[in-house]
Amino acid sequence: MAIYIMLATFTDQGIRKVSDSPKRTDAFKEMAKKCGATVRDSFWTLGEYDMVAIVEAPDDISMTALGLSSGALGNVRTQTLRAFTQADMKTIEVCPRVTAARAKTKIASKLARRSEPDQE
Repeated sequence: MAIYIMLATFTDQGIRKVSDSPKRTDAFKEMAKKCGATVRDSFWTLGEYDMVAIVEAPDDISMTALGLSSGALGNVRTQTLRAFTQADMKTIEVCPRVTAARAKTKIASKLARRSEPDQE
C-alpha cells in the first residue's frame, strides 16, 4: 500500500468546535476504512498545519476520495503528499540526464529536419 501524509488546517467551523477534534479523528479513521485506507497515526501540531495524518491507501484514487470526503465535512482543509520509504527509494531508478551537449545535438537535428525541403 502507498503511504500518504495528509496535512490539515482547521476551518472557522472546525476551530469553533476544536474540542470535538479527537472524536472527528475517530470518524476520519472509520471513513478511511470505507475508502480502503488505514490511518497509521494522527497528530495535532503547532505551526502552519493543525494536524498531520499518516495514511496507507491502495492508490491515489482511494486517497483522493478520503481527502475530498473529509474536506466536504467543512472542519478542515487538507493537503496530501505521497510519501516514499527508504526501501521505496532504493527501487526507483533515476532517469538519465540529458547533457547540454546532447540537448544541443537533438535541437540541431530537429532544426535540420525542418529546413529540409519536402520530398514528394
